[in-house]
Amino acid sequence: MKNKGRVLVTGATGFIGSHTICELVNAGYDVVGIDNFSNSSAKVLNGIEKIVGKKVPFMGANCSHAESFKKVFERYPDITAAIHFAAFKAVGESVAHPMKYYENNLISLMNLIDLMKTAKGNIVFSSSCTVYGEPDSLPVSETAPTKPAESPYGRTKQISEDILKDVVKSDKDYKIIALRYFNPIGSHPSSEIGELPIGIPQNLIPYITQTAAGIRKELSIFGKDYPTPDGTCIRDYIYVVDLAKAHVKAVDRLLGNNSKSNFEIFNLGTGNGLSVLELVTEFIKVTGVKLPYKFVDRRPGDIIQLWADPTKANKELGWKADTSISDVLLSAWNWQKKLSGIK
Repeated sequence: MKNKGRVLVTGATGFIGSHTICELVNAGYDVVGIDNFSNSSAKVLNGIEKIVGKKVPFMGANCSHAESFKKVFERYPDITAAIHFAAFKAVGESVAHPMKYYENNLISLMNLIDLMKTAKGNIVFSSSCTVYGEPDSLPVSETAPTKPAESPYGRTKQISEDILKDVVKSDKDYKIIALRYFNPIGSHPSSEIGELPIGIPQNLIPYITQTAAGIRKELSIFGKDYPTPDGTCIRDYIYVVDLAKAHVKAVDRLLGNNSKSNFEIFNLGTGNGLSVLELVTEFIKVTGVKLPYKFVDRRPGDIIQLWADPTKANKELGWKADTSISDVLLSAWNWQKKLSGIK
């Protein structure tokens, strides 16, 4: 397979970053990954190697420290595109510690923009559906207005997109695609990599699987009085491998000069909304595992309901999230069983 170029992946050992590296290598790209392991483990690199059959170049670096970050570009001057995952991402934590999020998420992006000036200027940005706030209508498309974010995390994604828009207006050497994710879940089918939070999980699925494995006493469902059919929040849950494949499509688009403008936005979701309670019920159904749960107070920063209109990504990127929710939940459970030594 002809080499397509080298892609820098920041946040390489994170949940989405690790899965995306595997898809990039499988698609014929050279990769260099960087991470500072602030919310991940170096063990993830072993899982990536097992999946792709070779070591993937990696450097320990903090994207918020310009001098540390710069060394990656000095060592790999052949970088032709970057996918920027490196960011703190917990909604609740961002409400409690907003400055931690503004400092890390914005400075890391600005450093990347500066360094990519000499590396073709092709950037795929890891954005979020949180930029829509509480939408006026559903499903939400890319043309929907961005509302005031419900959390500092969401606000950092909005500000990041504004920064990127200003950059492409001022400098035509940059081409940028912002991918607005909905809710990534699941694990690689090999069970070699998956969602591996440090400490108490902030996301729903690892909390479900850890509870099912007996690590957590019970699952807390935040709020049962939302104006939804069963009173719990509704989200668009997308399989992480499907999501990773969309990043390959985005890099292909940039390097193939197929973008319609220097700044493009795509929603990445299934187009279907599931409530938290529906997801919990489906997990119990497909795994056959008992899952104790309780309802607790609403969590600050949570949006009531949000799911995607993925039509643009389906048509423009030639991409679709089509893995069934039962298969996605089984992949997450298989990953947890491997971690916990459950047969």
